[in-house]
Amino acid sequence: MDILTTALPALGDAFAMILRPEQIAFLLTGVLLGLSVGVFPGLGGIAGLSLVLPFIYGMEPVAGLALMVGLIAVIPTSDTFASVLMGIPGSSASQATVLDGFPMARKGEAARALSAAFISSLFGGLLGALVLTFFILIARPLVLAFGLPEMLMITILGLSMVAILAGRVPVKGVVAACLGLLVGTIGEAGAGGSLRMASYDFPYLTDGLKIVIVGLGIFAIPEIVSLLRQDRAISKDATLGAGWLTGIRDWWANIWLSIRCSVIGVIVGVIPGLGGSVVDWIAYGHTVQTSTPKEGFGKGDVRGVIGPESSNNAKEGGGLVPTLIFGIPGSGSMAIFIGGLALLGYDAGPQMIQNDLDITYTIVWSLALANVFGAGLCIALSGQIARLTTIRFTLLAPFLFLMISFAAFQSRQSLGDLIALFAVGVLGILLRRFDWSRPAFLIGFVLSYQAENYTNMAQQIAASKFRRGFETGMEYIASPITLVLIAITVVSVIVGLRQSRQILPEGEVETGSKRGPVIFLLCLLAYLCVAFLDAAAIDLTSDRIFPMIVALVGILGSVVLLIQMIRTPEPHVLFADREAAGEDAEAPHGLWATLFWLALLLTLSALVGFILAAVVFMVSFLRVRAGLGWARIAVLTTLGIAFLCFVAGTLNRDFPPGLLQEYVTLPWPLI
Repeated sequence: MDILTTALPALGDAFAMILRPEQIAFLLTGVLLGLSVGVFPGLGGIAGLSLVLPFIYGMEPVAGLALMVGLIAVIPTSDTFASVLMGIPGSSASQATVLDGFPMARKGEAARALSAAFISSLFGGLLGALVLTFFILIARPLVLAFGLPEMLMITILGLSMVAILAGRVPVKGVVAACLGLLVGTIGEAGAGGSLRMASYDFPYLTDGLKIVIVGLGIFAIPEIVSLLRQDRAISKDATLGAGWLTGIRDWWANIWLSIRCSVIGVIVGVIPGLGGSVVDWIAYGHTVQTSTPKEGFGKGDVRGVIGPESSNNAKEGGGLVPTLIFGIPGSGSMAIFIGGLALLGYDAGPQMIQNDLDITYTIVWSLALANVFGAGLCIALSGQIARLTTIRFTLLAPFLFLMISFAAFQSRQSLGDLIALFAVGVLGILLRRFDWSRPAFLIGFVLSYQAENYTNMAQQIAASKFRRGFETGMEYIASPITLVLIAITVVSVIVGLRQSRQILPEGEVETGSKRGPVIFLLCLLAYLCVAFLDAAAIDLTSDRIFPMIVALVGILGSVVLLIQMIRTPEPHVLFADREAAGEDAEAPHGLWATLFWLALLLTLSALVGFILAAVVFMVSFLRVRAGLGWARIAVLTTLGIAFLCFVAGTLNRDFPPGLLQEYVTLPWPLI
């Protein structure tokens, strides 16, 4: 009763502020900005908030909040465009959507996939706001109940989704996840600061690889290269399918799935630092485990879109709990959001709940209203935007190459970003070719930092607790929440391994000879051995133990695979190879000849700078590869360069400079 007495007046004041016409106008402005930023892979909430932050200072507080919240709310919705239409994760929260959303687009069901995703995102956002309205007053004990052991178990629960996505050969999924975990440990160790895996020879690697580069390299480049080789539209039959009404009916038919995944999103979002990394994978794993039949997952099952999309918007609401109650940002965008609150005169933390509960509820329900606006706009535009899948892909590919190169460069503003993008892209192509689970690799990568840090810190604290007494130590590591999460994880792994053979995250892949798959496995095994030896040479135990254990598991898995390959005759799923048969093998253009175009763009960028390189690349590609006339080439090149300059100028972003810029002073955007 006391909770209602406290909440209802504040909620009434919040609605009175939100529904003022000027606040709705600012909220819509934020939504439109979020839509504009969200459609670009790799930019996301941090770039968007960085854009509006300079304008926040001096604004009326509720108006400034409306602008920021509108932008934050819609990005998890608008990033779905890239995930569904092009197989490029728009952000870390839309990685799982690619698994079924993109195959739906290739089957001519892009509008259906998009509308199902948008209505699921809308529902997740609204349910999250409804739960948070009352939950925010009682959330403090729950947040405080999650210590390091509990956060470590949530991370391990996210890693358990590898079992679902392992594919026809589960050991390959485990090795792929180990590889992702090891790639995530490249650079300076979080505990003792030791440099690992050649980062002492290459300063660029000191801070490790960024998720933007790995996500684009593992998913975007392989899919772009594959589609470009076909020289056709994304949709084989060049139709859009039944449209957005069908997607809404799909969501209604799976309403209980959407509710469950939304609740998962809220709960995981409450835990600082974990939401964006694991929530979509946990929701996707839950979707697969609780659905029948399962054979369609990974091939274009609409439930594989509804589950993760319901969770990722609900996660944004959950992320506000630690942000507002404790002033602990749950993500990079929330960290900037706290900075925006400070500019408006509010300090996130317990005092905000006590003294400014009406403002707190204004934020929560502005988030809900922004979800309504954003989803409505996206649904209205989905049919038109889905028509991109019917355009000859050769005309889209050069713009996509430019866009992902520009996005990758924003991670560290270094030419090393472009080299890393190409290297990870080649790895992504090989993983896709030989049917190694790219989602498993990505899960390992995004959870590597949390897994190592939580393991080290929990181990150190547990050791000190055990020194005080066995019971004290057991109370710390075996809390009720930890035991429940352990049980859920064990069940998830067992059920996932049983079901993984029915789920093909990489789609159907033909089998070929032993030679290619064995050589690729030997290369992975060599890397795992080098990583193990590199970690073993580190003096600090806290910096070497995690990569050593992960590398050892990967080595054992690789050896098991190698023995199986030696003993198993052809043909067998162990020797999956897209170049043996199927559309890749029959493509009119070769794999490496197609990848040459990206290499050309990146090499020219290193020599003469990005904009001059982009002009040469566009003209050459459109003339040689697309076979266009000079008039159309001039128009498309001008549009492409102008668009890049507009985005860079609006977001105050730089282009990659080249060797030329060190000797010649050039005006923007050629600098």
